[in-house]
Amino acid sequence: MPPETRGRNFFPYRPVHLRASPPRPALAAFLNSVQRALASGQYDGALWTQGSPQVEETAYWLNLLLDTTLPVSGNAAQRTHGQISGDGDKNIVDSVTYLTSRVWADAEGRNRAGVVLIQEEQVFYSRDVQKGDARPGGYVATGGHGGILGNISHLGPVLVFLPARCHTYLSQVNVTRLPTTVLGLQWRGGTLGSVPVAIKNAQGELIGEAIPRVTIVKSGNYYADHYEDEPEREVDILARLEQNLADAPLAGFVTEGLSPYGTPTANAPNAALQRAIYSGMPVVAVGRGNNEGFTAPRDVFLGGNNLTATKARLLLMACLMKFGSLPPAADPDHPTDAELEAIRARLRDYQEVFDTH
Repeated sequence: MPPETRGRNFFPYRPVHLRASPPRPALAAFLNSVQRALASGQYDGALWTQGSPQVEETAYWLNLLLDTTLPVSGNAAQRTHGQISGDGDKNIVDSVTYLTSRVWADAEGRNRAGVVLIQEEQVFYSRDVQKGDARPGGYVATGGHGGILGNISHLGPVLVFLPARCHTYLSQVNVTRLPTTVLGLQWRGGTLGSVPVAIKNAQGELIGEAIPRVTIVKSGNYYADHYEDEPEREVDILARLEQNLADAPLAGFVTEGLSPYGTPTANAPNAALQRAIYSGMPVVAVGRGNNEGFTAPRDVFLGGNNLTATKARLLLMACLMKFGSLPPAADPDHPTDAELEAIRARLRDYQEVFDTH
């Protein structure tokens, strides 16, 4: 094997001066690696370890994209290895106990719990977990409806709840169900047109360059001079829109508004995001923070339900690879009735996945 390279093969976050954050294409690389391993027939399950700030997002990505009936558990450490009461080793032992216990198995031996995160003897569903603090016990359930599937005590693992959302082999956006190509959008010769985007290679593996670009836009109270203001926010969104059309054929936005309905705090950014939708980029609305309400769809804005903005971003990326871009209006400032109906028809496909995953 050739030597591994920092920032390409591994991504440390300590010491700080050597920190390297995984780029978007890494989402494809590690998904393909785990998918190959679990499809080989050599393993009974998988244990994924990662830095504590990132593991919640990776676990949810695997929950959406992996096509496997085997169990997968994520782990992180809140105290450094070797420190008194270091928790990392115990979390790994708990995951091995969980994976080998078959408490996750249904009557046919398939994983019924999806991808989980096991921290401090609690079994979190990957969709509904968030790091709240850098201490043992610092992970919290999000979404306001449980999130903790069970626990692991000295008597062994116990599951008391099961997720009703689609996951792994049941997911409509897992790697097997993704198409080989979809249509994206790009400026070519001064004209906006559809371009094919390769999603999977001949072996059925996800292509790193296909991972969509999804930007999070956050709203806050007392930001603008007037409700109609926030011109700088509008400029930022429009600049990102133009950049997406230039070099990101699959792109979208997540707007984090007020809880619990994802309400925006000013008109100008909202209008800019609406222009993005009419330019082919879906926009998901969520409530800010650990949103416990269900943000419903609003006109042409997708409803992110009770997802956090970071989890909604991952689901939108998966949906873009499933359905491709929205059909754009010839004039994004004045879409026709027929163009609006075409956009809404595609958004219904997106919304069905957001309501069930």
